[in-house]
Amino acid sequence: MTKIATTPKAANSPAANASDLQHVHLDTPIQRGETQITELTLRKPKAGELRGVSISDLFNMDTGAVLKLIPRVTSPSLTQAEAEALELSDFSKIAIRMTAFLLPKTAQDQAAELGLN
Repeated sequence: MTKIATTPKAANSPAANASDLQHVHLDTPIQRGETQITELTLRKPKAGELRGVSISDLFNMDTGAVLKLIPRVTSPSLTQAEAEALELSDFSKIAIRMTAFLLPKTAQDQAAELGLN
């Protein structure tokens, strides 16, 4: 069985800054065939990737909005079905980190100091 943990280089963007990436260790790994995904890298979304997603819904961590965005910004890229099957604790960690991406840089730094992202 292969385990996948991503690195910033695999985050879909060659010029991604460290602050534009968040790593999420999954409490419950995702099984994809013979491969087990134990960690995801979230990339800060670009404006076009937010099409069809309400920013206010993301701030409210609305399940539908977060689920729509997960396949667009994860590495390895999750399918919609995999996103919908995430364990609640893993989904919550992802939602918190996605919300933090929407904050101004100073607020992101404060959230990191408090351990919120």
